[in-house]
Amino acid sequence: MESKNDTKISEFLLQGISEDLELQPLIFGLFLSMYLVTVLGNLLIILATISDSHLHTPMYFFLSNLSFVDVCFTSSTVPKMLVNIQTQNKIIRYEGCIVQIYFFTLFIVLDNFLLAVMAYDRYVAICHPLHYMVILNPFLCSLLALTTWITSALNSLLHSLMVLRLSFCSNLEIPHFFCELNQVFQHACSDTFLNEVVIYFAALLLGGVPLTGILYSYSRIVSSIRAISSAQGKYKAFSTCVSHLSVVSLFYGTSLGVYLSSAVTQNSHSTATASVMYSVVTPMLNPFIYSLRNKDIKSALRRLLWGTPGKGPFGPPQ
Repeated sequence: MESKNDTKISEFLLQGISEDLELQPLIFGLFLSMYLVTVLGNLLIILATISDSHLHTPMYFFLSNLSFVDVCFTSSTVPKMLVNIQTQNKIIRYEGCIVQIYFFTLFIVLDNFLLAVMAYDRYVAICHPLHYMVILNPFLCSLLALTTWITSALNSLLHSLMVLRLSFCSNLEIPHFFCELNQVFQHACSDTFLNEVVIYFAALLLGGVPLTGILYSYSRIVSSIRAISSAQGKYKAFSTCVSHLSVVSLFYGTSLGVYLSSAVTQNSHSTATASVMYSVVTPMLNPFIYSLRNKDIKSALRRLLWGTPGKGPFGPPQ
């Protein structure tokens, strides 16, 4: 038993998206491009919200938090994958796998919480516009952000500690491009019942509560918009929610798709490919969704990049 323990704490093998050697350059180029676009796009959103005083509002405070989390979320998996492809070495140390599990879990739960907080922000802005800045004061915004970070960190720490109690067999090949929690469980020799109970309970609590909050917020938003008499007023109110709704739909839609695909198919590589949607593609698209439909962000980006006033509420037309 001791020899098994010595083996199990050494390393895992990440098989990646595909084991076809001819596809590795294509996969490397594709993921490197998506990673650079993700980092650049989200950093621009952060810089725009920091540099433009017009964007120092609760909505953009939470948006900049989301952009920061998205950069970290992608950085928890993609750089290691790129290094493995470039060096043709699939090994990840046991300690590195635990660290990857911690940070991946941390940032995906943070994404979930921040989307719920942003839904609450839209609810207050539309349903209580006159009290918006009073309700979402700097103290409450900071408290909400801090609470999401602490809760996510404690949840990630719990899952990481639960993995540490497991013993692993000799077959340590993970058919994924990162140390995905369920895939790691499948390679354990010891009983994983408690781990599975914890992960499903945490998913139900930390996934279900924010999703319920989002659905409740938008049910109230829809009721308020329906009460607006003019069509122009309805359109203006709804347009402030379109970007957030798009991001929510993309995040939950891809996450649910990965869950259903893993439940239906036994092909682990197919599940790994599907997980690219929520772990890489969604963080990459978020800056485009918010910048393309948001005049304030577009104006701030023009001022940031070219030092010129953009078309929008805070700058004269060019």
